[in-house]
Amino acid sequence: MPSLSLTTNRLTIRDFKMSDWQRVHMYASDPEVVKYMEWGPNTADESKDFVRVAIAIQKDSPRRHFDLAIVTNTEDFLIGGCGLYITSSHNREAFIGYCLSRNSWGKGYATEVAKRLLCFGFTQLQLHRIFATCDPLNVASARVLEKCGMQLEGQLRENKLIGKRWRDSLLYAILEHEWNSK
Repeated sequence: MPSLSLTTNRLTIRDFKMSDWQRVHMYASDPEVVKYMEWGPNTADESKDFVRVAIAIQKDSPRRHFDLAIVTNTEDFLIGGCGLYITSSHNREAFIGYCLSRNSWGKGYATEVAKRLLCFGFTQLQLHRIFATCDPLNVASARVLEKCGMQLEGQLRENKLIGKRWRDSLLYAILEHEWNSK
């Protein structure tokens, strides 16, 4: 199966390769970066294991999980990771997520990535609904989802156990016809 590569004006969103693990570890071990994530901060071994699993699922057929590296086009520098995960083939539904290194924040990269993942999901995978969740305190991530045209559908109460604390999640989604009308 050929390697997946999606492009935007400034970024390439591609399959991980094993040599990426150190760049992954740079952001995945940063407590501030993973503050709202269900994982991390990662040890070096956890970052290596993540990349190994991401590579292994590239061979799945049909592929339902897309863990992808975010790389700048100009410097070919890995600045984060993102993904699209099919939750129901029958219902043609998936969710997206993203995580960027701290020095990549505030540059519009997350919005660029999320929009490209939505485009991939609706045009290439023929999905009907794509959703995302974020911590209610993660205002920047909520803003990204809104900029992509996703609508707030509600708040899931204490649906994530982060460390020893239960956390709520905001649920955003966009439907295929809403995406196509943009």
